[in-house]
Amino acid sequence: MASLKDQLGSLVYSTEKGQLCSGCGEAITECVCTELEDKNRLDNLDGIVRIRRETSGRKGKGVTTITGIPLPEKELKALAKKLKKVCGTGGALKDGIVEIQGDQRDKLKTLLEKEGFTVKLAGG
Repeated sequence: MASLKDQLGSLVYSTEKGQLCSGCGEAITECVCTELEDKNRLDNLDGIVRIRRETSGRKGKGVTTITGIPLPEKELKALAKKLKKVCGTGGALKDGIVEIQGDQRDKLKTLLEKEGFTVKLAGG
């Protein structure tokens, strides 16, 4: 954990570069933090897409979560939009995890297998 002095002592604006990124210290227009995070996420995947149903922390409402999709962020957003449209429900994309409202596991499994992914149903 960085000290308070280190946390508050970083440069946030430069007259040469303008506003600076707190992660890499480069100008906001030249920041590469999001690309590095996306690359790290893709490197840590094992190639298996896991679909599970979750209710914890959602007041009993069931949500189908899909993890491990080996796609960059932009393509992942497009796939999430397509999955939501096919299921006819809402959902979200958070930190590389696609959330679809309701129990849609079987429908999503067949759809993702048609897309060419290796799919496993995880959890209960």
